[in-house]
Amino acid sequence: MKNEKITAFAALAARSLTAGTMQSITFHSPSGGDCLKCKGTVKKIGGGYVVQFETSMTEGRVAQENVPADGMEEAVETYFDTYRKADLTDKNGTASVMISKKGAVTFLKKGKIGDTSSAPVQTESGNDRDKNRLLTGEEEFLKALGVSDEKGRIHDKKQSKFRQICRFSEYIVEAEKKLNREGTLYVCDLCCGKSYLSFAAYHVLTAVCGRDVKMTCVDLKQSVMDFCGDAAKAAHMDGMEFLCMNIDDFVPERTPDLVISLHACDIATDIVLGFASRYRADVILSTPCCHHRLNSDMDCPTLDFIADRSILKQKLATAATDALRLLKLEAEGYKTDATELIDPEDTPKNVMLRGVKRKNFRFDSDEARQKREKYNTAYRFFYGKDPDEKLFTCFEG
Repeated sequence: MKNEKITAFAALAARSLTAGTMQSITFHSPSGGDCLKCKGTVKKIGGGYVVQFETSMTEGRVAQENVPADGMEEAVETYFDTYRKADLTDKNGTASVMISKKGAVTFLKKGKIGDTSSAPVQTESGNDRDKNRLLTGEEEFLKALGVSDEKGRIHDKKQSKFRQICRFSEYIVEAEKKLNREGTLYVCDLCCGKSYLSFAAYHVLTAVCGRDVKMTCVDLKQSVMDFCGDAAKAAHMDGMEFLCMNIDDFVPERTPDLVISLHACDIATDIVLGFASRYRADVILSTPCCHHRLNSDMDCPTLDFIADRSILKQKLATAATDALRLLKLEAEGYKTDATELIDPEDTPKNVMLRGVKRKNFRFDSDEARQKREKYNTAYRFFYGKDPDEKLFTCFEG
């Protein structure tokens, strides 16, 4: 599609890539066909930069294309034959183009895109994970939260937290592929605390994935929620809200696309998972904290040879509680897995529980009944009693 505003955006993208200041470029809102979204990430090959475009298509297909700086303008204009919206994120600013259904083109630009005088040149290369992070430290929310200084340098005491945030950001990118392709995403972070991961999720979904996002973060500490609200304003993250309330009392405005939770203490994780499954969230990402309930309530004589030793009982309770949680999610119609959030040296509380809602799951099917019975059997084994079907795993009120 030829248009002077699109041509200006394409030239800006080429300049940003040539300068090495481009962070991402994303095309979305397809006008038709089998393409869903096209995301471009920057790679350094030899002495120059290329954008690796990955196009998500129907039926789970993916197409890739590497575009060098000298072919960037032409490639960008060509992509507008398929998509009606594009977002460019540069170290020094952002730009976007929107094409209405009637063909009107809107071009927005903020900052000095492609300017190398005030930002370090991109250093990403190959598969070096440390240099190929989604975050650099220069993001405004990291400065507002005290993770990095005004120059984008990560504070020494926050290096571990930064690695955690970066790894979680990768999980968010993976999760976004499983969410609705159109419209505003609705994300809930429950027991959010200082909301490091809330901000990371919002940044990645908007700036990297090119999505519109409404995020609600809930916690009990008013002072922390006030701090987070101020940080969101400072980082211009207008789609975030912070509510001081008990998560038992929180009612979402609609079905959440994504529910996240980091280190919700003990049964608070069960409350979060119960909330997510009850409101049928599409994707759940939860990293539990302590596991006191099963550690204190375990009633399984068969395992006394382990439970008689305190440290081993604690480890058993940790693994068993998380396994029960995943079983319960499967009985609720989710595909689940458990993975490591970050290196155990950074935090021992590093298990990530993931759930993705199954689209064709039927609660009255034989499969569903078998999964419920599998969960019930495991619950009886550890607790010595039947579970309350109204409650989630170890949460007993």
